[in-house]
Amino acid sequence: MSNIQTSTSRLSALDLHLFREGSHTRLYERMGAHLEVRDGVAGCHFALWAPNAHAVSVMGEFNDWQRHSHWLKRIHVDAGIWEGFVPGASIGQHYKFHIESTKDAYKVDKSDPFAFSSEVAPATASVITNLDYHWHDESWMARRKQANALDAPMSVYELHLGSWRRSPETPELPLNYRLIAPQLADYCVEMGFTHVELMPVMEHPFYGSWGYQVTGYFAATSRYGSPQDFMFLIDHLHQRGISVILDWVPSHFPNDEHGLAYFDGTALYEHADPRQGYHPEWSSQIFNYGRHEVRAFLLSSALFWLDKYHIDGLRVDAVASMLYLDYARKEGEWIPNEYGGRENIAAIHFMRQLNEAVYRDFPDTQTIAEESTAWPMVSRPTWVGGLGFGMKWNMGWMHDTLNYYAHQPIHRKYHHDQITFSIWYAFHENFMLPISHDEVVHGKGSLIAKLPGDEWQRFANLRLLLGYMWAHPGKKLLFMGCEFGQFSEWNHDTSLDWHLLKYPVHAGAKAWLRDLNACYKSRPALFGRDFSQDGFEWVDCHDGAESIISFLRRGPHGEMMLVVINATPVVRENYRVGVPLGGRWREVLNSDAPCYAGSGKGNAGGVNTEDHAHHGRPNSLQLLLPPLAILFFEPEGN
Repeated sequence: MSNIQTSTSRLSALDLHLFREGSHTRLYERMGAHLEVRDGVAGCHFALWAPNAHAVSVMGEFNDWQRHSHWLKRIHVDAGIWEGFVPGASIGQHYKFHIESTKDAYKVDKSDPFAFSSEVAPATASVITNLDYHWHDESWMARRKQANALDAPMSVYELHLGSWRRSPETPELPLNYRLIAPQLADYCVEMGFTHVELMPVMEHPFYGSWGYQVTGYFAATSRYGSPQDFMFLIDHLHQRGISVILDWVPSHFPNDEHGLAYFDGTALYEHADPRQGYHPEWSSQIFNYGRHEVRAFLLSSALFWLDKYHIDGLRVDAVASMLYLDYARKEGEWIPNEYGGRENIAAIHFMRQLNEAVYRDFPDTQTIAEESTAWPMVSRPTWVGGLGFGMKWNMGWMHDTLNYYAHQPIHRKYHHDQITFSIWYAFHENFMLPISHDEVVHGKGSLIAKLPGDEWQRFANLRLLLGYMWAHPGKKLLFMGCEFGQFSEWNHDTSLDWHLLKYPVHAGAKAWLRDLNACYKSRPALFGRDFSQDGFEWVDCHDGAESIISFLRRGPHGEMMLVVINATPVVRENYRVGVPLGGRWREVLNSDAPCYAGSGKGNAGGVNTEDHAHHGRPNSLQLLLPPLAILFFEPEGN
């Protein structure tokens, strides 16, 4: 047996205490594989949590993959941590842990849960890696507090790195992190997006899971390059003024043998009882949030990306599945909590702990919950009883909006409440309005395919829908391809259909979204009071017969924007709308303009008020409302 040094531990008494109480947030500095020099000899220190194993060894390229060559020592018996130093182990070498347990004579080779890098899938070994990188985003980091503030404009472009854009020469292969960086940055700057949200980049064995079945909670997927390559992508986006949000999945993990499942011969990271530990919807394992060490593992993963990769925010996936013990389960398939209820008390505690840790250590970032139920105070501070997230996805708004615009215009008058109801609860949470990848997969069709009518009407409806979304209170998130009306449903194995932009209707939709973003970012009335009732005021929400609504958005310093929507293909002439200020109101945006492939109907750039009280206001405008269109007006001098 080769000599393995075990005399020095990387974990202090404080580390062990914090780990065992579930409050350690920097375990990635202690666990896993770390290059060291001991007594003048270079090598690698390995540390693994496997409390129920009776023997653990490390094997890899440094010992010809001999399972019984380099045994680790259980230095911290009570904590269940195995450690050892392997002289000569070096950067870039592949390795795994071999775990043996007396339970059922269990023997298995596992990837390192704390690995910073992995082999390119389908291979599953971990890779000894450092995270050295010289960042150039100091200017961004100094100002990102303003960019991520709740009263700042936030227009998020959600994308899947492997299928956003591919090289025409090799369409079967995704671009790597470094090649995609300038192209993505250029596109976001051109289009006016303030943020990108990357679907999960953490290592995952099955490409078709889109990253939502994670095995490497500290490893950026090697499908697109090295950790430094991913850092380059983030660095480049930051230098171009683009904030980066990562999709993060603490709700479940896959059953792959090399991963976290049944890690040391026992249900270590998951619950042993399938009524708590098995996810029936995704055939995966559910984290045991009641286990202190598991919470520390997840907390450390979240803060790792903010710390080492300069990530600006985390979108936390599937929060509803964490909150409810009976999520996706029938009666008798779940275990109530200690009070007989369906709430997952341990998960609630974990989420509050997560958000407190993030905002304590990285107060200029944001956490965003994908939560699809009416759970109260998701985006309210923990000290008032909330979960502590910065924002929450508004799934109700999304469903109602897509349902409304899917109706033929002649029928929309019967569904008028679907387009007005969201305002009743719009300020109960800090909402983000999502039209995400979930709406354009699994047979749901693309966004443009959901909309009725001939080609012209479909694209008019698309521009109208997006305009309504950008005018509605709340931050914005749009999935790639929706901005130019891609016809086909999203396919993770191919690039977006960029060739469609040679057609005027697609180019017009893209131009509309670009101009929407430009208007949105430059008008505090459209973002400054997103989470306050003071930022929104109905002008008229009762004209369901004509499928017309009008409202005012108000900024923090008296800024004002009038929005009028005509959801039918009928041109409305001399349509009167009451306004609070007299004078000229400039037509800032018109989705029916010819440059967007519209019909060109409008108000010649602006309208003067008449001394005619209407809608309870002292002045009014007589407007021409184009077909299937949205208009934005602001008082001159605003």
